[in-house]
Amino acid sequence: MFLTVDYSKCNKDGLCVLECPARIIEMQEEGPVGIDGADKICIRCGHCVAVCPEAALSLEFLSPESCQPIDENLRLDADHVEHFLKSRRSIRTYRKKSVPTAELERIIGIASSAPTGSNRQPVQWIIVHDKEKVQSVAAHVVDWMRFILENHPEVAANFNMELLIKSWEDGIDRICRDAPHLVFTFTSKEVGSGKADCDTALAYLELALPSFGIGSCWAGYVTGAVNQWPPLAKFLGIKDDEQIHGALMLGYPKFKYQRIPKRNKPMISYL
Repeated sequence: MFLTVDYSKCNKDGLCVLECPARIIEMQEEGPVGIDGADKICIRCGHCVAVCPEAALSLEFLSPESCQPIDENLRLDADHVEHFLKSRRSIRTYRKKSVPTAELERIIGIASSAPTGSNRQPVQWIIVHDKEKVQSVAAHVVDWMRFILENHPEVAANFNMELLIKSWEDGIDRICRDAPHLVFTFTSKEVGSGKADCDTALAYLELALPSFGIGSCWAGYVTGAVNQWPPLAKFLGIKDDEQIHGALMLGYPKFKYQRIPKRNKPMISYL
């Protein structure tokens, strides 16, 4: 069966019914049961299995035993969260040391727990691990900027592209900042929530990296170029029906920050 309940454990608290986003569980006299066609409606989020305090409910694809238990001792308190988020910095200067691929894959595994629209989990990842290939990506971006400068000078002026091109020609990489690695997220163009899903996954990634001693910075010029410059999309292996939504440059930070700069007071409205 798609949904099974161990009624000897079930306390009939109804949490699984209340927490199911797809509303495929209903409470009957013996306890929770799946509605007709539940397997076709379920978004496979696992909320019902995760919320049950008695580990009484299982799905065809997910059992309580297959889930990692939540350790309350590992939860961050409010002060730790505030300090962690405020102290995170965008890193643009990196050590000449590669991050092991196993480490990157572990962190991307963490970032892949980011929420996605209807739990479709459409986000795909590209790791540009070789430094020479990172420089090739930057070179493609500079070629794109030269095209923009020649054909759309007003756009180039808005983004200071002429200065960026000159820096590149002078041996200064302001595109990828001499980062050892790049990470891209992409989805099929058919995924309506693709940009939000990819941005959220990259945000999870950049927040997970500091705990591994790794820094990152959003690669805005690269993201801007990749969907407008076919040679770069081809270099990355992106198909016509796919779209890259974001990129991070990352590596081990060369320097350590000592304090938290002030930020503007948030602008808040209430309705």
